[in-house]
Amino acid sequence: MIQRIQTLYMFIAAVLIGSLFGLPFAEIVANNELFLFNIKGISQNGELVNNGLPIMLFIGLILLLHVVAIFLYKKRVTQMRVLTFTIILLLGLFGMFYFFTYYDFKGADISFKLSVVFPLIAIVMDYLAIRNIGKDEALIRSVNRIR
Repeated sequence: MIQRIQTLYMFIAAVLIGSLFGLPFAEIVANNELFLFNIKGISQNGELVNNGLPIMLFIGLILLLHVVAIFLYKKRVTQMRVLTFTIILLLGLFGMFYFFTYYDFKGADISFKLSVVFPLIAIVMDYLAIRNIGKDEALIRSVNRIR
């Protein structure tokens, strides 16, 4: 399990997604007021303006799927399907970031933080893991044909 490169890719993706729980996503300046967008939602001076529960649950689900995929190392086809579903969810997470930042704040000055790129890096890591899992599966099938 640990000696496989795809496990390392999935672990890196899980760490990146898990770090989203503690890092801010963006700072929004609207009407000369500063808003902070993080996992809890959009807040101003510590007061919650928009609840971030949907994003928190979404990120939690993606993190859980990464951990499940790591432990599905004996079921390679299922592991690839879980990772493909995770990629789709990560793309949906980008949509949620866009919705939360631009829905209530028309014409606002938005500065995204580095943590917004983490889902994109996780998508690349998941894709690399799927490719390597596919190579393992092809190798196992070719060995089974020789017998």
